[in-house]
Amino acid sequence: MIQVKSVSMTFKTLKGSEVKALENVTFNVEEGEFVSIVGPSGCGKSTLLRIIAGLIKPTSGEIIINGKKITEPSSNVGFVFQSPVLMPWKRVRENILFPIELVKGKVDEAFLNTLISKLGLDGFENAYPFELSGGMQTRVSIGRALVYNPEILLMDEPFGPLDALTRESLGLELLKIWSDYKKTVLFVTHDISEAVFLSDKVVVMSPRPGTIKKVVDIDLERPRGLIVKGSYKYAQLCQLIREELFRSS
Repeated sequence: MIQVKSVSMTFKTLKGSEVKALENVTFNVEEGEFVSIVGPSGCGKSTLLRIIAGLIKPTSGEIIINGKKITEPSSNVGFVFQSPVLMPWKRVRENILFPIELVKGKVDEAFLNTLISKLGLDGFENAYPFELSGGMQTRVSIGRALVYNPEILLMDEPFGPLDALTRESLGLELLKIWSDYKKTVLFVTHDISEAVFLSDKVVVMSPRPGTIKKVVDIDLERPRGLIVKGSYKYAQLCQLIREELFRSS
């Protein structure tokens, strides 16, 4: 379980003034849940994800994961950034294995080969990043976050730069990976439709300083296919979140 408890974050600018990014953010993510965070640009979604990952420390509040306070990055948490950030001199397989290489860990070849296959990267193991499409680079980035088999996967708008068809395809593949590996996923997105389609619940944030406006339970049956996007219930949930985002108070 991820517990976000009264987290606030204030940054100092180069001129010495203060910018409050987050204010008293509190919510829980249960084990095995897929939870999305939506909110206006600049409301602190990415900052919150980095705090949960232990990459930065909050001004106040705390993150508890499985009963342990997070003060630094953990091998139990995988992180997928907004852009793939692949090393251009390394091939696909080497890019995926980079986190294990950093800690001089042991490679589970069977798990690695299964992961590469599930990500649709068969036949591309020896390709360089410049030889891959944007969607394929995102698959490599997801593989790198999963290669040491963490329990929790944090994803900071990984599909943002992609075209609509590629986003939809990767969304379906992500649900399959989530189902197969039973991960707890916290997913940041600006796309309301994407959030509703993927999630068990959606956390709606206010403009900066980011606070929690509402947590919406997504009571759509699983497994989900694209047909769910044509349902009245799906449209209702999207509209509910849209109204919450644009509500002034």
